[in-house]
Amino acid sequence: MSKLDFPDRHFAQAAEGWLELGDPVEAGRELDRISPAAAGHPVVLELRWRLLARNRDWAQALEVARTMTSAAPDQAEGWIHQSYTLHELRRTDEAWSTLLSVAERFPTESIIPYNLACYACQLGDLTRARDWLQRAVRLRSKDEIRSLALTDPDLAPLRDYLQTL
Repeated sequence: MSKLDFPDRHFAQAAEGWLELGDPVEAGRELDRISPAAAGHPVVLELRWRLLARNRDWAQALEVARTMTSAAPDQAEGWIHQSYTLHELRRTDEAWSTLLSVAERFPTESIIPYNLACYACQLGDLTRARDWLQRAVRLRSKDEIRSLALTDPDLAPLRDYLQTL
């Protein structure tokens, strides 16, 4: 993947800084300064998605996530963002099938089995949700996954199971 050239790299770094500081307005201003030629760069798309997600603009976030999967199909982030966005749009069945279709392509990404567990749980398949949580545990520590899962509203139906995880 090519690097962003100056001044686009500077604008992207500034946008990331503003996002980390919790100022989406300034982050958006910096992203708007990026040249049209660099607007489709995976780094810029990632920042754009984060901004849209922070603003809960899920319709636009879905478009950006889809662009990410087209621009960089071998990077997990676009697929993760696309499925997460679909879930936020209450299209959890699509989120499930989208992420499931690429799960084997990214065997070391713990967020993929974790999110699949969330989607399975929300779709009422608690057995499958437990199986995916176990896969996530194999990629990250049990304590980390349990800590995340115990506060995740998507996994609320598994609270008793999570205590024994």
